[in-house]
Amino acid sequence: MQFAICLDNTGYEASLETGKVYPVIHDEDAAKHGYLRLTDESGEDYAFSADRFHLLQLPPPVEEALLLSRRKG
Repeated sequence: MQFAICLDNTGYEASLETGKVYPVIHDEDAAKHGYLRLTDESGEDYAFSADRFHLLQLPPPVEEALLLSRRKG
């Protein structure tokens, strides 16, 4: 699973939280156009410009903990 941290939520303040880590949904078509697909604060998945995020490389135990916390939340 890939994760990204939001660096810029300008114009999407209700949808994204700056500093929050989001799991990225694999979407080759979105990536070809410079977008990342993820589930935003509304609970829906959308494609956002990739330059709003920084992709993270996390160790498996950290990824598992993040996924578990999202399921509980």
